[in-house]
Amino acid sequence: MTPTLLKKGSDSAKSVCAWSMYDWAISGFQTTVIGAILPIFFRQIACISLPDKHIGTVMWGGISAIAMAAVAIISLILGPISDYSAVKKRFLGLFTGLGILFTCGIAMTGPGDWLWLASIFILASIAASGSEIFYDSLLPHITTPNHLDRVSSRGYAMGYLGGGLLLAINIIMINILPRTEISPGNTVPLSAMQISFFSVALWWGVFSLPLFRHVSEPQGKARKWPGHQIFTISTQRLRNTLRDIRNYQSAFLFLLAFWFYNDGIGTVIKMATAYGDEIGIDMNDLIGAFLLVQFIGVPCTFLFGRLSKKIGTKHSILIGLSVYAGISIGGFFMQKAIHFWILAGCVGLVQGGTQALSRSLYARLIPKDKSAEFFGFFAISGKFAGIAGPVIFALTSQIFKNSRYGVLSLLFFFLAGGALLIGVPENNKKPLPKNHVA
Repeated sequence: MTPTLLKKGSDSAKSVCAWSMYDWAISGFQTTVIGAILPIFFRQIACISLPDKHIGTVMWGGISAIAMAAVAIISLILGPISDYSAVKKRFLGLFTGLGILFTCGIAMTGPGDWLWLASIFILASIAASGSEIFYDSLLPHITTPNHLDRVSSRGYAMGYLGGGLLLAINIIMINILPRTEISPGNTVPLSAMQISFFSVALWWGVFSLPLFRHVSEPQGKARKWPGHQIFTISTQRLRNTLRDIRNYQSAFLFLLAFWFYNDGIGTVIKMATAYGDEIGIDMNDLIGAFLLVQFIGVPCTFLFGRLSKKIGTKHSILIGLSVYAGISIGGFFMQKAIHFWILAGCVGLVQGGTQALSRSLYARLIPKDKSAEFFGFFAISGKFAGIAGPVIFALTSQIFKNSRYGVLSLLFFFLAGGALLIGVPENNKKPLPKNHVA
């Protein structure tokens, strides 16, 4: 990391590297649990007692939506409070600890435990998403505005590398450890999958330590924790944020755009493996293609950071959304494993860059002293919107009795989000005049 990425004063290369390592730490949860292995585990093992595999795909979409709704509600309270009391790292530590605990709980489920697994997964997802709110909110405090794109891209690239490395280790375990017969003639790598979930918890815990040691807590507005007044203060600050964010028109319009297109991206991540499993693609192809996404994502995330310097952050994001629109159409016609690999490669080209630049563009549009508050809304835009994608996917799949139409329905999110994003000025951080009526 070059010194030009750093702020003058207390920030250092060590804090930027430590901040980036949290992406490395939590991405094991994103790859192994959410993306690659748990959707298969849920459909093939936890839902073995259900009569129709298609129901497992629909249920997975519903579970993902419930998790997103819960974390969105929590974000409404915690975002404002963390700015007020300078407790970003404290809440980050709390959610990290809970996430590790619940991930261990996932590893303790088995055949037929779909209800128990669904409950634990929802709690783990809430913890993981909650931690990301406070992790993201530290970004404006560790670097200068001119280098937000590069530092944010570095974090996502580290996430792809760390998540991909852990997934590769877990793939090896799945292929070499003994398989378990869970029904007559049906053997699955049950123990390997369970060990994989335990490895995520360990990975998450160990590699999150550098952030807590080397990233300083940004100063808050109050010296003491508000105690029993937490909900009163949170409600008041939330009301103020709702008013303030409308005055930052660029940030508000960006949130609307992000609401749509990030929902599509998140649904692709959550549903791709379950969808591929439903149409009969082999487990090794599904997990291997997901691993491909991680390793293509590392250099491509850095390339997007460089691309943004040449054509602008917004135009770089729009390129990514165009590729996602093509992926939605291609997914509808997917038939063979090679098709899944090709589409996975396309996702790897744009996923990290699109998300990293979205985070840095938003950071550029908001006031730094309200970063957790406004990043709470950033998360809420993703989480509340994250309800719609899986729900629409599930409903469309159920209506047509075919998940292909669920994949095609995601095209709407990328087109709508891209259309709104076109109207966002990239560098307008100024609020509206005080006499303006929003």
